[in-house]
Amino acid sequence: MGTVRDWLGLFRAGNCITGFVGVFLGAILTLEDLPSGNNLRITTLLALSVYSFMASWNALNDYLDLEIDKINRPDRPLPSGRISKSVALTGIIVTCLISFTSLFVAASIANGMTDNFADWYPTIGIWFLALALLVNYEDDRVLLGLKDKGLPGNLAISISVGLVVLFGAAGLFDPLNERALSLFVIGILYNLSREIVKDVEDMGGDEGRNTYAMRVGADKARTTSWVILLLTLVALLTPFAIGIFELSHLIFLTPGLFALMSVKKHILRREDTAASRLIKISMTLTMVGLILAVLM
Repeated sequence: MGTVRDWLGLFRAGNCITGFVGVFLGAILTLEDLPSGNNLRITTLLALSVYSFMASWNALNDYLDLEIDKINRPDRPLPSGRISKSVALTGIIVTCLISFTSLFVAASIANGMTDNFADWYPTIGIWFLALALLVNYEDDRVLLGLKDKGLPGNLAISISVGLVVLFGAAGLFDPLNERALSLFVIGILYNLSREIVKDVEDMGGDEGRNTYAMRVGADKARTTSWVILLLTLVALLTPFAIGIFELSHLIFLTPGLFALMSVKKHILRREDTAASRLIKISMTLTMVGLILAVLM
């Protein structure tokens, strides 16, 4: 059955917190304030939906990558045998059901807030789009099998992460909020860069897989990751330059920008684990900075 620590590791519970916070960030960017009342209830339920969805996705990835992880990550709960495949599958199903149930309860609250529930349909659409990305990423027998398609697979993962912010905005009836859309693009670019670096990091155990790093080589993949980070920098500065965020509030992004620019030295030194970690840190600091930028 595994210990609590094993299950937290299988679900990558710490990484799921980013999704939970991302929903709140989408809501805060939309309201330009902290959610309260029914808005807070909806946002919390959608954040729980994303958290459990990501947990299910992470566990499914380990479930399907068991043989690869016996080489790349033998200490993980599944390849080490601390959690069996059958028990893990039960956990995957349960967390997916929690995600859908949270979405359903949030929809019930939203239905009582408006005379036109169709305004909330984009929220449901985003959830099912994320599910479609998951299925098409993992399934290579019937569907697209994007996991072994190189960059399209990396992009699918990155879009699913970016959708979290739009999910929070859509839950408050504003899926096209320009501040949320800005972070949607930023999130995609951050994650795309990191996914490529992670593929380089895993090349030793990815023999036979058609990842972008395996196709073009480690150095070219690292260069692509850095170019995408430069595009991320442009995406970060543009909303401030065109007035979506107040230019004076750009100061709140300073720590995130500094961390982003510091990734280059690790890429040049071929320190992939450090580069991946610093990209994640930069993304987190940027999210905090944007919250401060809209609340101050």
